Amino acid sequence: MSLLWGGMYAQKQAVDYINPFIGTSNFGATHPGAIAPRGMLSISPFNVAFDTKGVEAPLEKDSRWLSNPYVNENKFFTGFTHVNMSGVGCPELGVILAMPTTGALEVEHLKYGSPYKDEVAKAGYYSTFLTKYGIKAEATARQRAGISRYHFPKGEGNLLINLGLGLTNEQGAMLKFVSPTEVEGMRMVGSFCYNSPELAYPVYFVAKVNKPAKHYGVWQHPATYEGVEAKWMTYNGKTRFKEGFMREVVGDSLGAYFRYNFDKEEVVELRVGVSYVSIANARENLEKEIGNKTFDEVYAATRTAWNEQLKAQVTGGTEDEKTVFYTALYHALIHPNLLNDHNGDYPESTTNKIGKNTKRFTVFSLWDTYRNYHQLMSLLYPEDQLGMVRTMLDIYKESGWLPKWELNSTETFTMVGDPASIVIADTYLRGLTDFDINTAYEAMLKGANTLKNNPIRPGVEEYWRLGYLSVDGGVRGPVSTTQEYNAADFAIAQIAKKLGKKADAAKFGKQSLSYHKLFDKQTKLLRPKHANGSWYAPFDPNSGANFEENVGYIEGNAWQYVFMLTHDMKGTIKLMGGEKAFEQQLDHIFNSKQYDMANEPDIAYPYLYNYLKGREWKTQQRVHSLINEYFQNKPAGLPGNDDTGVMSAWVVYGMMGLYPITPAEPIYTLTAPRFEKIVLQLDKKYYPNGQLIIESNASPENIYIKKITIDGKEHKSYFITHDELKKAHTIRFELSNIKK
Repeated sequence: MSLLWGGMYAQKQAVDYINPFIGTSNFGATHPGAIAPRGMLSISPFNVAFDTKGVEAPLEKDSRWLSNPYVNENKFFTGFTHVNMSGVGCPELGVILAMPTTGALEVEHLKYGSPYKDEVAKAGYYSTFLTKYGIKAEATARQRAGISRYHFPKGEGNLLINLGLGLTNEQGAMLKFVSPTEVEGMRMVGSFCYNSPELAYPVYFVAKVNKPAKHYGVWQHPATYEGVEAKWMTYNGKTRFKEGFMREVVGDSLGAYFRYNFDKEEVVELRVGVSYVSIANARENLEKEIGNKTFDEVYAATRTAWNEQLKAQVTGGTEDEKTVFYTALYHALIHPNLLNDHNGDYPESTTNKIGKNTKRFTVFSLWDTYRNYHQLMSLLYPEDQLGMVRTMLDIYKESGWLPKWELNSTETFTMVGDPASIVIADTYLRGLTDFDINTAYEAMLKGANTLKNNPIRPGVEEYWRLGYLSVDGGVRGPVSTTQEYNAADFAIAQIAKKLGKKADAAKFGKQSLSYHKLFDKQTKLLRPKHANGSWYAPFDPNSGANFEENVGYIEGNAWQYVFMLTHDMKGTIKLMGGEKAFEQQLDHIFNSKQYDMANEPDIAYPYLYNYLKGREWKTQQRVHSLINEYFQNKPAGLPGNDDTGVMSAWVVYGMMGLYPITPAEPIYTLTAPRFEKIVLQLDKKYYPNGQLIIESNASPENIYIKKITIDGKEHKSYFITHDELKKAHTIRFELSNIKK
């Protein structure tokens, strides 16, 4: 019996609670494929390419906006893809597909695709059974290389490597047979969110099979020509097969095939290494990470790696709650992922040079992640967080600007604001200072103060002149983008204060409150304004929900942005007319279903009741009910796009009973935890106690906080500073079923 299924793993461990299917429906944009922590490579089933005739609202890559290689509802398998993203909002990557078939050679994916059943997904492992061919397909992975294996029946069998199919909108590929068992090549990718298409780049690969094929070669599907040329081209528009061809082949739609004729059931393994630097590095990644290791050995190592990365151990709660919690941690450890090869090589940003770094990260969805994700990394994975900050500073040195939404050393300029400044400041203020703060501060000031040709803060000249972005200035979402600039200015002010730069602290601190100029006393909302100071009309505060385009806001509406800035809650409460009016407005947002759990601007809203003395129970109630409603042990168990781990970070915090309420302010607000005991394993280099224990008498009924003690001493606040958290050994929540 395989070690995978033997008694070796009889005792349930944290890793066994991970369910990679969570988020694969309801547009969660996760995938169930095999991946290692922070893996550059992942092997995911690709099921979003199929014939849509007669299908109502198909979840197919070319029929609608679809950003994921796999959707749980789909049942048409067209291969394993080897580079993917998890929880992103735009299609990209999803290339280098491997597909097993039987019978005659067929290379058109709509014809060779197969229904499937009996899916199994675990941390680092995926399998399914292709019913069309009677083939079981399995996959496991390390960070830059992976193995898929195929259990072929007796008879003709084929293994295809398709470079034409993918999620990316880029075209172009190259492949070459090195030997009858090895093929190398590259596939062009890029244009995330259809931005920066001129910056498309290659992903290189080396693929090896463990059994020589009777026949092998390359297929190529050329363009179809018309006119005089077509008369002479007998091969016009027809797929061409080049058997035994050992030279480079280039094109938009091509692939490699291995053809077998088995006299009994056989297992074929495909080992793939990838690199964003070179074919040679892809080969080295494969050899260094997998080499001669068996499939089971690779899976066992990745399973262990995942188990070691789950730095929070929980006791109590239901099995489903544990699954939700550990899977959320799992999703939070996918991105940002490593970009550097095993030897340290990585492609620099904009320079066309190859840099060296053992921890070069990529996939920075910073508009999302600055709000809670990096704070979780600072707490549980400080070395990773420092590596991410250092990467951001390297990107600044290479490109001249901090990143905004970076993918594989390419700046996509997706979304708005100046989020890297916030992340860097927050990290430093939490005591993770092992990076060049002077260079960081220089980068922050450049992004904030460059008035012309500023790719980070478009419209910043008007922002400094008026205190806000107007509807006349040509910047998308002028209200919400003003708020984003305010949030960054607050972060810069905190760092300036820390560095003793008093004038900067005052300047940016004042500017961080400029959203006041957009507050409309009549509606008690922030609303769009003209440059001359008049309100934009007509004004519909509901416009912008469900990603509807609107004048004032990015991915949201006036309700979802009015309380976004938490660094000035006292000021916001005052603007509202006091605590009662603030509570009424907040209640209205929830009661009228304007609160959007699936998007970031209002993600902190449930915790805002903690600013109202005597109403803190509403935070406990809201967080409890939101977790129950939106975070479940099922494919649709995320509220929407995971946003590279942000939604997952939110539920991790919610189930632990604390939340980093204000980016760039090292403070947490508290709510009722979901487990009887949570042990956080902390890095002693940054957290001398080595762990933090959170205890409670949590139950489905006990959701309200009666008393909080820290190391036996009563804590009378619903807030705790990061320094207090660092010093604490045990935080105990005494809960009841009575609102208090």
